[in-house]
Amino acid sequence: MLAGRLSLVATLYRNGRIYSSGSPDPSAMVVDDGIITWIGQEDGIGQHAGVEEVDLADAFVTPAFVDAHVHATGTGIALAGLELGEARSLAEALELLDRAARASRGRPILGGGWDETRWPEQRPPTAAELDRASYGGSVYLARVDAHSAVVSSSLAAVVPGLAAMPGNRGQGWVTGAAHDAVRTAALGALTPGQTRDLQLIALQASAAQGIACVHEMAGPAISSEADLLGLFELARTEAVPEVIGYWGELHGIETARRLGAVGAAGDLFCDGSLGSHTAALHHPYADEPDHSGALRFETTELAEHIRACIDAGLQAGFHAIGDAAIDQILDALDLVSAALGRPAGAGQRLEHAELVSDPARLAASGLLASMQPAFDAAWGGPGGMYADRLGAERAAGMNRFAELAAAGVPLAFGSDSPVTPLDPWGAVRAAAYPHEPGAAISVRAAFAAHTRAGWRAGRRDNEGVLAPGLPATFAVWRAGGLGIDAPDERVARWSTDPRANIPGLPDVSPGTPLPTCMRTVLRGRTIYDIAAD
Repeated sequence: MLAGRLSLVATLYRNGRIYSSGSPDPSAMVVDDGIITWIGQEDGIGQHAGVEEVDLADAFVTPAFVDAHVHATGTGIALAGLELGEARSLAEALELLDRAARASRGRPILGGGWDETRWPEQRPPTAAELDRASYGGSVYLARVDAHSAVVSSSLAAVVPGLAAMPGNRGQGWVTGAAHDAVRTAALGALTPGQTRDLQLIALQASAAQGIACVHEMAGPAISSEADLLGLFELARTEAVPEVIGYWGELHGIETARRLGAVGAAGDLFCDGSLGSHTAALHHPYADEPDHSGALRFETTELAEHIRACIDAGLQAGFHAIGDAAIDQILDALDLVSAALGRPAGAGQRLEHAELVSDPARLAASGLLASMQPAFDAAWGGPGGMYADRLGAERAAGMNRFAELAAAGVPLAFGSDSPVTPLDPWGAVRAAAYPHEPGAAISVRAAFAAHTRAGWRAGRRDNEGVLAPGLPATFAVWRAGGLGIDAPDERVARWSTDPRANIPGLPDVSPGTPLPTCMRTVLRGRTIYDIAAD
């Protein structure tokens, strides 16, 4: 019994199922001033006058998710701007642009999500086609991987020296440095109010997915200082997920500290993406045999950056997808480790880590791998884009979650939204049921990688578990496919995945409806409630 322990601000969540190993089959939880004070069977709580009660109606309560890799403004653009991910052809994409242009009344159009590998035309739009469809307007349309884009002639005209920049492929298609320049120009045209609105849309959408914390991957090549500062301010003043920020700039240690970022890390691009043929590979692309991508920095530069971050008490970290880029980072870490006399990667991050040639070497480095299982779901498998780019055999070696975990590489999961959607249960499914069965990890391990490991990746060590004395950060779920007004059916519809080996985790096998978020709570404060949605 807890007689005398509860304050008038305490809340009793009762009549549910609580995912906690501290009590057998708990059905209730008490939250007092943002802290969990008790978990157990509700008949053990007793009566306490003035305590608010929340009837969970047999819903399921878990630690809230953490998305360890997002781009909030880009996500807002994807949700509120021109989204081409569902376009079935180039012609359909241009028709959608035409409609957006007529509705925009001359305002710039930002959007993305297109993937030419899924279109019968097998090519992106040209600047001339964008010009016609937008009636001469300013258009920026990012490819689905956000590492290349197509832009209209009017937008290209405002970027000095664009024609001679590396990565300008002509006809409005830009990658590499050219893409960085046009993206900066496109985002720079947004007013502070527009940027705030887009960020709010993204954070609210995150909370609606049971996400209570996001890791924002900012940097001079992908957003701006003002963008990150505005996002921090939004998180301080609105009921939205916590924002852990990163600033991805080589040698940008002082900027990261001034902005309040936890690391000069994140999307510090050592290479690009497979979809845009800019990921750095040891062997050429299967569909471009004369090309293997390119590294962006010298190994000694990376080593200097890592050492400076460690000396400053900040996280170091890099974006690396191809095996050549990953191995270069490990080479740089070896240089720093030799100087320090210990593994320099401990507490540092590697974003994406899709094509790892030596899991044991990565584990020995101490690096945490921040990965996106939805990448495999979207582009893996024999007929997927990865197989087109690398060939089926090399593609099968990507996103080997089981091998990395078995080697001892810490894993944290995210979406890289807007590259893939904010969908944490979908990511758990993708890691537990990947295209290559041998790459699978258990549902329990995947869930932990998307919850507690995300907090740890952001240097928050006391979050991500539901237990007395810890912050009350959790999500409330109903079983997938059920209506809100069917509480008597919810518990019967939950089923435990046998690989999870712990009662309470839902079945996320392919074809099974995924859970729906009813409420998200961050340290006792409700940031999403389906009843108010």
